[in-house]
Amino acid sequence: MMLELRPNCEWCGCDLPPDSLDARICSYECTYCATCVEEVLHNVCATCGGGLVPRPIRPKTNHRPQKKLGLGFHPASTERVTSQWTSEEVESFSKKLSGIPPEER
Repeated sequence: MMLELRPNCEWCGCDLPPDSLDARICSYECTYCATCVEEVLHNVCATCGGGLVPRPIRPKTNHRPQKKLGLGFHPASTERVTSQWTSEEVESFSKKLSGIPPEER
């Protein structure tokens, strides 16, 4: 399976293009911007409770002609995703888990 590279922060809705250094993902590919991860979520995925890490950047160019790699062959998703949780639910969930390191959650 290929990472979707979702186009936006699921919390604030800001654009996160495939080459964004601000994109953060959990192991289920929930996608947030660095600001929301730090200031709202406190490194707790609003959906699964896991930690969030910088999203890998898919190369724009196919650097291995014998393979079909890069955004030209595997474009980023254009489907925008938004969180299903309320601010209150996220605050409570984050508060409960943020003191526990992601590897121990």
